[in-house]
Amino acid sequence: MNDRILIAFATRAGSTAEVAEAIGKALSDSGAAVDVCPVKDIHNLSPYRAIVVGSPIRMGRWLPEALTFLKTHQAELSRMPVACFVTCVTLTNDTVENRRTVDAYLDPVRAILRPVSIGLFAGAMDGSKLSFLDRLMMKATKTPEGDFRKWDEIHLWGESLQTVLN
Repeated sequence: MNDRILIAFATRAGSTAEVAEAIGKALSDSGAAVDVCPVKDIHNLSPYRAIVVGSPIRMGRWLPEALTFLKTHQAELSRMPVACFVTCVTLTNDTVENRRTVDAYLDPVRAILRPVSIGLFAGAMDGSKLSFLDRLMMKATKTPEGDFRKWDEIHLWGESLQTVLN
């Protein structure tokens, strides 16, 4: 088995991809060899010793392709450390209650595997990058538009993974 770490992500408008890149950079800066790839492009996990998987939350759920990735590779993932992260505009208002709500969105993930670490991050919402249907849902749910990501928190969590992914 290789000594690489995979940062796998699903995204709709690109903000979760940027978070995945930042996590990858934090791990790389800590000395790890890292690949950052969309889940839809990953077919072989044998080069990796550990995996970080992330998804934005849409309507209270991980994106389907992220869950499909976990289910497809469940056997392999059960033999290595896996950390998970989410981006969610609910955390724009970062309260204990909202963190509890967002953490519960990971219950379907926990039904597949036991993450060694979980990162909960506020996301970004740019309506111009969304499909017409997603823009309608955004308006219907009164989702705020803007970039609410806290890069220092993302970077610190990424650095912390170096110890838990061993």
